[in-house]
Order: sequence, then C-alpha cells, then structure tokens
Amino acid sequence: MNPADIPQIPAALDLAGIAVFALTGALLAAQLRQTFVTMAFFALVTGVGGGTVRDLLIGAPVFWVRDPLVAPVCLGVALIAWFTPHRWWEGKLLDYADALGLAAYAVLGTAKALAWGVAPVPAMVMGVITGCVGGIIRDVLAGRPSILMRPELYVTAAALTAALCAVGSALGFARELVWPLAALAGFALRASAIAWGLALPAYRSKDG
Repeated sequence: MNPADIPQIPAALDLAGIAVFALTGALLAAQLRQTFVTMAFFALVTGVGGGTVRDLLIGAPVFWVRDPLVAPVCLGVALIAWFTPHRWWEGKLLDYADALGLAAYAVLGTAKALAWGVAPVPAMVMGVITGCVGGIIRDVLAGRPSILMRPELYVTAAALTAALCAVGSALGFARELVWPLAALAGFALRASAIAWGLALPAYRSKDG
C-alpha cells in the first residue's frame, strides 16, 4: 500500500459529511420520541457505521477512533437536533445533502479499499458499505424497513459511484478526474430519485 494513494478529503468537508449522516440518525430518533442517549447513539452509528465496517474488513485502523473530532461532531449534532424544532429539518434539503455525502463517501470507501490492496470488485463493495451501512444500521435499530429493502434509488446510486471510481482507477485515469466524476454521477442519480421518485422495479413472480 502506498500511503500517498489513500484518499484525503479536506477535514472540514469530511466532518461536514459525517455531520449530515449523523443528523439523519439523530432526527430519526427524534421522530420516534426517544431519549437524548438514543439520539446520540443513532447519530454516532449513522455517522461512522459504514466507514467502521469498511476499515474492519480491509484491515485499516478504524478512522474515527484515530480522529479526535469525529465522535464530538456526531454528539454535537445530536445536541443540535435535541434543542431545535423538528420542523426546521423537514423538506428535501437534508435529503439532497445526504445524497451528496452518499456519493462522496462511496468514492472515499472505494478509493481507500483500492489503496489498501483490495481488488476492484470488492473495493466497489467497500464503497457501497461506506456510503450505506450507517443508514442501514440506523433503520434496523429503529425497527423500520432499511434503505436496502426499499425500491428507491439509494444503494444503487452508491453502487454507480463506486463502480465508476473502481473502473476509472483500474483504467489508469487520474484520480483528480475519476473521483469528482464518479461522485457527480452518483449524486445526480440520487438527486433525480429524490426529485422525481425514481425507484427500481420490484420482483414479480411469473406464476402470480
């Protein structure tokens, strides 16, 4: 592994993306009328869940354990959600911010896995895990159908981003070109799904 190949996101943007994911977890706990402890846990697990699973699977140090700012940011987001009216967070703005974070972290997860010597296809899976697993854990804990079990284009957007990142890297294109284009494609797909309700078709039995 070449340390120079490990993707770096500017610290402020990295924390902002984690904060958006954490906020979705905290707001779900608020919607369920849970305690602050539950809200803080939902914020943390949603913010760092995907990256944690990725790092454990590829044998990397767990990112947020080494970064002293990540956990406080997640807990700070929970505090903000606790003390602000829920109506402030209604509407689609948070959905679009989440879509941007999804695309960025699908690229980050894929590129980090490739830098740690993971083959392209498993690296793509690591990208999807980075972008989606935190939300899946959040939904399972809340007892509602997870994003994996809903037809909306969410995991698909992460998969598109991760695939473009892995393929572009395998073909030898510069990461300065591949990473932004892959993230933009994933964000565009997810944003289109939010705006127009795009979804994958559900399985229908040939006998039914």
